[in-house]
Amino acid sequence: INYFLVILLFIKYMFKEIADLLATIRSEYEKNRFVFIEGTKMKEILRFFGASEADLFLIEQSGNSLSDDPTLPFRKSSNGRFLIDLANNKASRLKFQSFILSEEEGFKREDADKYRNFRGIQDTVQNNTAFQALIKFQAYMFNGMKIKNLPNLEESNEKWVSTVFQLRTITTPEFIGEPAKEGVHHDGVEHIMTTLLYTKNISSDSAVSQVHSTNQETGARWDMVTPEFVIGRSQHKNFLDTLLIVDSELKHSVSPVNAFNPEKEAFRDIVLFCTRRPKSESHKSYGLDSLEPHDELPTTFLL
Repeated sequence: INYFLVILLFIKYMFKEIADLLATIRSEYEKNRFVFIEGTKMKEILRFFGASEADLFLIEQSGNSLSDDPTLPFRKSSNGRFLIDLANNKASRLKFQSFILSEEEGFKREDADKYRNFRGIQDTVQNNTAFQALIKFQAYMFNGMKIKNLPNLEESNEKWVSTVFQLRTITTPEFIGEPAKEGVHHDGVEHIMTTLLYTKNISSDSAVSQVHSTNQETGARWDMVTPEFVIGRSQHKNFLDTLLIVDSELKHSVSPVNAFNPEKEAFRDIVLFCTRRPKSESHKSYGLDSLEPHDELPTTFLL
């Protein structure tokens, strides 16, 4: 009996410790509209949300199976759309749709306003408990949070669409990989979350993320921004380092990936969650926002 009592007390203590950590992070996110979480803390959080040790290892290595990006030669990528259904406490994979992000939505690049078709995220990732825990964590962070709502989206806060990108940005002796070649930008959504999975041969000054007020000009290079408009700076260095930003209220930029040994390839693997309410019929790309399940790679899991 004493043995089981000790176990129960330990579980209660651990639950309270994680609950307090989550509450602190959520409070900072609500206050500042962005928050950075170190990977060691994220690992405990993801375990709390159901990530297994085996799946944490597998998600860290999952960038090795990415495909060539449709428009950027220094990047490999995959993509998937997920419905976060808060009313029914579940998430599910949505059908494939072409992706488009416009200059009107705060994105200036040569492939803005163009349809892009990414290779789909596969079962090995979407059914990974660590990947699912990341979605659960982001849902916890934005659920019930009052933000500046983007126009031309559904008014309900019950259903959210999270477009997830797995990205490897590569630098070689021939070219420099840029995680945000577009400079200062919005991602056209209401919340974004970036989590580092793996790096190889990158220098200590690589891929610094800056958070900007909306006064900063869209498209400005990361090193040509106005200092007084920079309201936050962080750097993904370790496995599961995570940054959340209210994308409808703030802009962001990321510096290039630089090689520690310039004679060898360097790369940086992240997973990016771009989350918003479903598009209304007044949105110009409403037809690319189906809430139907994926017909070849369906999956559903509880939040």
